[in-house]
Amino acid sequence: MDSGGWSRRRFVGALAGGAAAAALPACDNAPEPATTPAPEPEAGTSASREARRPSGPRPLYLGTYTSAEGGGKGIGLATYDAATGRITGSGTVTGVGDPSYLALHPDRRTLYAVDERDDGAVTAVRLADRKVLGSRGTGGAAPCHLSVHPGGRWLLSANYGSGSVAVHPIDASGALGERTDLVRHTGPPPGPGQEGPHAHQFVTSPDGGHVLAVDLGTDTVYTYRLDDRAGTLAEVAQAHTRPGAGPRHLTFHPGGRYAYLANEVDNTVAVCSYDAASGRVEVGEAQATGTGPGTNYPAQILVTANGRYAFLANRGHNSLTRYAVEADGARLRLLGTVPVGGDFPRQIAFSPEGTLLFAADQKSSTVTVFHVDGANGELRRAGEAFPSPVAVCALPL
Repeated sequence: MDSGGWSRRRFVGALAGGAAAAALPACDNAPEPATTPAPEPEAGTSASREARRPSGPRPLYLGTYTSAEGGGKGIGLATYDAATGRITGSGTVTGVGDPSYLALHPDRRTLYAVDERDDGAVTAVRLADRKVLGSRGTGGAAPCHLSVHPGGRWLLSANYGSGSVAVHPIDASGALGERTDLVRHTGPPPGPGQEGPHAHQFVTSPDGGHVLAVDLGTDTVYTYRLDDRAGTLAEVAQAHTRPGAGPRHLTFHPGGRYAYLANEVDNTVAVCSYDAASGRVEVGEAQATGTGPGTNYPAQILVTANGRYAFLANRGHNSLTRYAVEADGARLRLLGTVPVGGDFPRQIAFSPEGTLLFAADQKSSTVTVFHVDGANGELRRAGEAFPSPVAVCALPL
């Protein structure tokens, strides 16, 4: 990527002269990926979750910037032990440029990656043999997030650099077709310090009736209806944060009526209400991240499957904030912070059972892992950090 492609998000996360991790071995030398059954419906008790915990190595996919100094060569391949959290590297899927965010198809057969470059694209990879099925342009610059619509027919992506969201069809093989829609966020005007819109996330609501785009540049969460036959978008609502908040990432409470918004620019979080009938989101008051007065950029927020605790990744403070979720999801209560054990935690993810939390630490080129106690929300480090070049995404299966 040329210098023009270093958007604010790339600048914020640029390596500050840190040592790069050793590259993983090439894909050709790696063992076949572990196979896992499709996940069962979520159980309500921790005991049942423990009973369903699988044995043996589980797949872990790692995103990186291939164009950054010390970056990776493609999508990193690894496995992890579901009991101990120990990660073992196993290879690289090459031929994908700057795969900074990853998502899995609901049938678990295809992996999707953004190509976060000026000429943005999304790429499909068949997991059975790790074959790259091809790429499609997103119609915008620096796509930084993607997700698969629950029906498995549409891929949703967010172009940070140009402030737009795109839709691509997914065929029966998992490959992508040409883009069916592209919508640029033209209003409201950019927030304080922003030169334009910066779409940062594009996800489906829990009820499946709407898709929501979080835009850091316009301080807005946009709600759309997706035409499931044509793959086109129709805007139905906008929700605005306070000016200059810089919303980055939204995650829903399991109950579906509330969501939690991580605001990158003003270092806050907010509880949002969501109306499934209209798609309207209302953003609540900004709340503290517990990181104090220093520079900090909240990244991603997660909620446990039982809906009792939330965790926020803090870049700068290099910690994970713990919140208790109260009032059936309507309230967050700050519990404190835990050191993440790495530098600049860009993204966090739960294992399918929710017993492990993975943090991709961009500047230290590491992935750190924590045991999650679903009963009290405590986090406990699971061994040493795993070296992964410019780690910006970790996707455990």
